[in-house]
Amino acid sequence: MAQLVDDLEKELKIKVEKFETWHDEGNAKKMQEYDLGYCGGVPFFYNTDTERHLCGEVDYEDLKAWAQGQ
Repeated sequence: MAQLVDDLEKELKIKVEKFETWHDEGNAKKMQEYDLGYCGGVPFFYNTDTERHLCGEVDYEDLKAWAQGQ
Protein backbone atom coordinates (compact mmCIF):
# COMPACT_ATOMS: atom_id res chain seq x y z
CA MET A 1 0.00 0.00 0.00
CA ALA A 2 2.92 2.36 0.63
CA GLN A 3 3.74 2.61 -3.07
CA LEU A 4 0.10 3.21 -3.99
CA VAL A 5 -0.14 5.98 -1.40
CA ASP A 6 3.08 7.54 -2.74
CA ASP A 7 1.70 7.38 -6.28
CA LEU A 8 -1.58 8.92 -5.12
CA GLU A 9 0.17 11.80 -3.38
CA LYS A 10 2.18 12.56 -6.51
CA GLU A 11 -0.77 12.33 -8.90
CA LEU A 12 -3.26 14.32 -6.85
CA LYS A 13 -0.69 16.58 -5.19
CA ILE A 14 -2.06 15.76 -1.75
CA LYS A 15 -0.56 14.55 1.51
CA VAL A 16 -1.84 11.39 3.20
CA GLU A 17 -0.90 11.45 6.87
CA LYS A 18 0.64 8.19 8.06
CA PHE A 19 0.58 7.02 11.66
CA GLU A 20 2.55 4.07 13.03
CA THR A 21 0.21 2.19 15.39
CA TRP A 22 2.17 -0.89 16.50
CA HIS A 23 4.69 0.90 18.75
CA ASP A 24 2.86 4.17 19.35
CA GLU A 25 -0.02 3.92 21.82
CA GLY A 26 -1.25 7.42 21.04
CA ASN A 27 -1.55 6.63 17.34
CA ALA A 28 -3.22 3.29 18.09
CA LYS A 29 -5.79 5.10 20.24
CA LYS A 30 -6.35 7.69 17.50
CA MET A 31 -6.97 4.88 14.99
CA GLN A 32 -9.55 3.31 17.30
CA GLU A 33 -11.32 6.65 17.69
CA TYR A 34 -11.60 7.07 13.92
CA ASP A 35 -12.23 3.39 13.18
CA LEU A 36 -15.34 3.04 15.37
CA GLY A 37 -15.22 -0.73 14.89
CA TYR A 38 -15.38 -0.67 11.08
CA CYS A 39 -11.95 -2.09 10.27
CA GLY A 40 -10.18 -3.24 13.40
CA GLY A 41 -6.70 -3.25 11.90
CA VAL A 42 -4.27 -1.90 9.36
CA PRO A 43 -3.99 -0.76 6.72
CA PHE A 44 -6.73 1.63 7.68
CA PHE A 45 -7.59 4.81 5.81
CA TYR A 46 -9.91 7.53 7.05
CA ASN A 47 -10.84 10.65 5.10
CA THR A 48 -11.54 13.40 7.64
CA ASP A 49 -13.41 15.48 5.05
CA THR A 50 -15.86 12.77 3.96
CA GLU A 51 -15.64 10.52 7.07
CA ARG A 52 -15.20 7.57 4.70
CA HIS A 53 -13.18 4.51 5.76
CA LEU A 54 -11.11 2.08 3.72
CA CYS A 55 -10.12 -1.19 5.35
CA GLY A 56 -7.24 -3.42 4.34
CA GLU A 57 -5.50 -3.48 0.99
CA VAL A 58 -7.39 -1.84 -1.85
CA ASP A 59 -6.54 -1.19 -5.48
CA TYR A 60 -5.32 2.18 -6.73
CA GLU A 61 -8.64 3.24 -8.22
CA ASP A 62 -10.49 2.65 -4.92
CA LEU A 63 -7.78 4.52 -3.01
CA LYS A 64 -7.99 7.42 -5.48
CA ALA A 65 -11.80 7.56 -5.23
CA TRP A 66 -11.51 7.59 -1.43
CA ALA A 67 -9.02 10.46 -1.55
CA GLN A 68 -11.24 12.43 -3.91
CA GLY A 69 -14.31 11.92 -1.74
CA GLN A 70 -16.14 9.71 -4.22
